[in-house]
Amino acid sequence: MVVELAAALGIGRHVTLTGSLNGRDVSRLLHMADLYVMPSVSEPFGIAPLEALAHDVPVIVSKQSGVSEVLQHALKVDFWDTGEMANKIVSALTRPALHQALRENGGTEVRSLTWANAARRCMEVYHSLLRRPQGRGSRHVSPLAPGSLWEEPFQ
Repeated sequence: MVVELAAALGIGRHVTLTGSLNGRDVSRLLHMADLYVMPSVSEPFGIAPLEALAHDVPVIVSKQSGVSEVLQHALKVDFWDTGEMANKIVSALTRPALHQALRENGGTEVRSLTWANAARRCMEVYHSLLRRPQGRGSRHVSPLAPGSLWEEPFQ
């Protein structure tokens, strides 16, 4: 059905439907890509956009995907807003400065998403909680309470 639609729209030569791919093939395909778009209705996290960014491919993800909460240097759009999705795709492909900024900043961002950085941030939160005064008359504040450190964005 998608193959027929692409042909009917006259874009068949610009669309690649690969089926299942192994790691080496994914890498080769991403090296050829100008843009990665994940318009998922629901995606708990979404490793594929991170793979694209690791290959310096700019990404557009749906706001409903879990990865949209982590990425700052990706274009985000509601999955149902196909007009805005199309606008973002066209902009990312026709505006060289935008494409380059997404490419460079996204690549840098994804390379900073390491277990070591996540562990460092957890330790910073734990240490800041230990430094809080707990003397006589001070009330205990749950780290999950409104206004606590746990409400800070993960960086």
